[in-house]
Amino acid sequence: MESFLLEATMFLLAAVLAVPLAVRFGLGSVLGYLIAGIVIGPIFGFIGGAETTDLQHFAEFGVVMMLFLIGLELEPRALWDMRHKLLGLGGLQITLTTMAIAGGMLFLGYVWSISLAVGLIFALSSTAIVLQTLAEKGLMQTSGGRSTFAVLLTQDIAVIPMLALLPLLALPATASFAPDGSVKRASDAAHDAGHHSLSLVEGLPGWGVTLVTIGAIAAVVLAGTYLIRPLFKFIAGAHLREIYTATALLIVIGIAVLMTLVGLSPALGTFLAGVVLANSEFRHELESDIEPFKGLLLGLFFITVGAQIDFNTLLKDPVNILGLTMAVIAIKMLVLYGLGLAFKLKSRNRWLFALGLAQAGEFGFVLISFAVQQHVLPTPLSETLLLVVALSMLITPLMFILYEVVSKRMKEDHPETAAEEIDETGQVIIAGIGRFGQIVNRLVRASGFSTVVLDHNMETIQAMRSFGVKSFLGDPTRPELLHAAGLDEARVLVVALDDPKATIKLVEHARRERPDLHIVARARDRVEVFKLYQAGANDIVREMFDSSLRAGRYVLENVGLTEYEASQAEQTFYHHDRHAVRELAKLWDPKNPGAQNAEYRARVKELEEDLQTLLTAQLEKPTAAE
Repeated sequence: MESFLLEATMFLLAAVLAVPLAVRFGLGSVLGYLIAGIVIGPIFGFIGGAETTDLQHFAEFGVVMMLFLIGLELEPRALWDMRHKLLGLGGLQITLTTMAIAGGMLFLGYVWSISLAVGLIFALSSTAIVLQTLAEKGLMQTSGGRSTFAVLLTQDIAVIPMLALLPLLALPATASFAPDGSVKRASDAAHDAGHHSLSLVEGLPGWGVTLVTIGAIAAVVLAGTYLIRPLFKFIAGAHLREIYTATALLIVIGIAVLMTLVGLSPALGTFLAGVVLANSEFRHELESDIEPFKGLLLGLFFITVGAQIDFNTLLKDPVNILGLTMAVIAIKMLVLYGLGLAFKLKSRNRWLFALGLAQAGEFGFVLISFAVQQHVLPTPLSETLLLVVALSMLITPLMFILYEVVSKRMKEDHPETAAEEIDETGQVIIAGIGRFGQIVNRLVRASGFSTVVLDHNMETIQAMRSFGVKSFLGDPTRPELLHAAGLDEARVLVVALDDPKATIKLVEHARRERPDLHIVARARDRVEVFKLYQAGANDIVREMFDSSLRAGRYVLENVGLTEYEASQAEQTFYHHDRHAVRELAKLWDPKNPGAQNAEYRARVKELEEDLQTLLTAQLEKPTAAE
């Protein structure tokens, strides 16, 4: 018990110290966890051995939970819409990478069965590291991020046929590998295989295995469709938060156990369950219950990967092992970059796709161990392969840093579809026709004023046209497109783009070209407001500001104020905040932001005191009713 508590303390202490430092230095949390594992494992030797291996198996549930949460975000229709990328992009990546690496192993003198097994192992990438990093860096919704996700999903599904194929690559029944790499008799190998884990398909004929497997998948789909909703309604009657959490964990772990019993990937099973539950009203409840466990277990998994890097083996033959690691990364990068070209990914997205997936993955550990058990790989080779997998995963966060460096040197990507010829102008130009821009456009047009709508998303433009709203496809930040839309004659420019950098760029250009133009811009937060004021915007609308004010007014009405008093407080706050933002924009310095800027902090406190004084005075005034 004491050793367990000591090891748990070491893991938590390493994470608490290393991860915040890594994030602060721009390295990302994943690299922080890996470094923490290296420090407490190979460097200081606080943890290691069989205990860490057992802990890693437990931590792998983080990957299972992550895929369950991903499934919750995907409706079955969205999955069907991805079928071309899943089968085309993902299938080609696995096939071409397997062939390339297997060819390299054949060149090094290995037999075809070992070469093919190694090719399959290194065709996989790290779902855990890549998706975590994409989410942290806000790259998931880019074209490169979506393509990366499609390939990772295909790889996770492909683990199942790989596990079925590996036993067929074993040596003939007369011989197999001994632990030292030599050949031993079949009778000895059979003796080693005497221990079997619990399984529902062991000893069944092929058709029986197929029926049980299909039955397990059907059970997951049917339970998710018909049983989860009544179960949660029953649980809701207890009004106990911890029972919700226990139920969520039961669903995930239960499905993982069922998939294991029929020889399928637990991660695939939970992903399928997540997709089935994506339309459930309990989806958000499940997400909030599982998310903390997912984050903690994934962090634990990364630490165990770092702790298991065998630097002794590395130091014995550093040139060979590092060379193999870099060769695997280079081969995968070339294949991925070529596929990016073939599938017409633009420059930034193509580099994200190639650099992001160039590592080996956590399922590599599973396949290598399974291949050794099935006498496909000799133990000495498996130890080298395990080290190559771990080192490539360790390098992955650095690859994302390299992507950021490369992407900054590239020009902005233009839309894949060429901009349309704009054949009309209007008093108002609306750049961006998402939810924000649509409401602005409807109000202005309904009031009798003409608008010109620009957006770079073809699907959005087509949707607007289907409702009779004339709009034009093109990148609103391109100067020639703005001038074609009538920038020289327009009275108002509305900037409603999702990308903050593009918003700043567009406002700066429009202000240089038209000093007299009135610019209304959308901002996400106060910092972006300051940047837009400095760029030259006249009116800046924070996305959540007005709705938050209205919510605050409702709160005041229900804690004792009259509707009139609450409305007056809302108006006072609104006008004061607009004045305060203009004041603070003059003091805000991007090189010396608020927390470090003493003058800025002092002014914030003064303005907050002024607001309290104003509201107190407002509420003390007698109302008309009095």
